[in-house]
Amino acid sequence: MTGETIHATCVAFADIGILLRGPSGAGKSDLALRLIDAGAVLVADDRVALIQKSGDIVARPPEALAGRLEVRGVGVCVLPQAGDAPLKLVCDLGGPDRIQRLPKPGWCEYLGVRIRRMDVAPFEASAAVKLRVAAYSAVGRRDPVSGARIACEAVLRDNRQSEDR
Repeated sequence: MTGETIHATCVAFADIGILLRGPSGAGKSDLALRLIDAGAVLVADDRVALIQKSGDIVARPPEALAGRLEVRGVGVCVLPQAGDAPLKLVCDLGGPDRIQRLPKPGWCEYLGVRIRRMDVAPFEASAAVKLRVAAYSAVGRRDPVSGARIACEAVLRDNRQSEDR
C-alpha cells in the first residue's frame, strides 16, 4: 500500500471522511471540535496518514496522535477515535471572501484518486452544518440529521393541524 502523511485534520460522519486543510492557526482543530459536537468522530488531528485501499483514499491517524485533538486554550484532549475513514470530502479553510456563493464542484487528488473539494470559512457559525450536509451530498446521500428534523417538524405540524380541527 502506498501512502503519505499530510498536515491536516480529519473527522468522519459514519463512513464519510472529511479532511480539513489549511495553515497552522486556520481553524482546523476548532472546526473539527464543532463537527464532533455535530455528530462526527475524530479520525486524526494535525497529521493525517493517507493510504490507497480498494480504489479509495483512507485517512488514519499516525499512531502517536490517535484519539488526540489539540483544543486551543484547553490543551490536548483525548477523544473517541473513528479509526480508518474513507476520504470523501476535502475542505480548504479560508476567509469568507474566498467563498463563492454558488461554486462549481471542485476536485483534488491524493495518490491518484480524485476527491470532492470545497472551500469553507471555518469560523462561520454555520460551517459545521454546511460541511455535514456537503459530506453526505458528496456521496449521494441525504444528511440524516437534517432529514430527521424535517420529518419531526412535519409530524408536529400535522399534530397541530389535527388538534385545531
